[in-house]
Amino acid sequence: QVQVPDDMAQPILQMTRNNQPQFREHVPFTLLSCKEKCGELLYEKRQYQAAKWACIKISEGQYEQSICLGFMKLMRYICEQNSLGAYLGMTVPIVTVVRTNELRTGLSLTVTVAYYLPEQFQEQPPEPYDTEIVIEDWPATVAYTRSFSGATDEETIMREINLFTELLDSPELRLNDTYIIAGYTNPAAPSRHNEIWFLYRP
Repeated sequence: QVQVPDDMAQPILQMTRNNQPQFREHVPFTLLSCKEKCGELLYEKRQYQAAKWACIKISEGQYEQSICLGFMKLMRYICEQNSLGAYLGMTVPIVTVVRTNELRTGLSLTVTVAYYLPEQFQEQPPEPYDTEIVIEDWPATVAYTRSFSGATDEETIMREINLFTELLDSPELRLNDTYIIAGYTNPAAPSRHNEIWFLYRP
């Protein structure tokens, strides 16, 4: 169980208050194609445009702890701990960049948690007070994405990576060691909507 620091009470309340679907900006993408089987959507191929993201690299003892700590630090930035002193607005998904170990039997302890800057702040992102948070320019990319629900612990992520690898028609994607876990709901929520992204690098 991850403890929420006292100073996060207000940011979490602010997020909850503003986290209705109509208040959340989605990371824009263009749907390139879908793969279905017997009416079930297996995965999508999407084009994401170049954009600025607020990123923090975290390395805790457990993967879940790293995600939650990174999320909480980004929430402080979103909820007024920035050079504007303003609530920036929630965007979804919050993404976590993960890497597998050399044997591909588990995940590296170091992860990067990232928040897409809302469209109005893409040109001039507010500076974070937390020096561990860095504004990065992410290039345009093609991602193969697959939805899953529930927890995002290491066991679940490795299972989803292996399952997605079996479903993919593109052999070159199976050689990746870097993946993105996209979360559309609060990581503390009991029922979560998640995606796993395989990045295509030609």
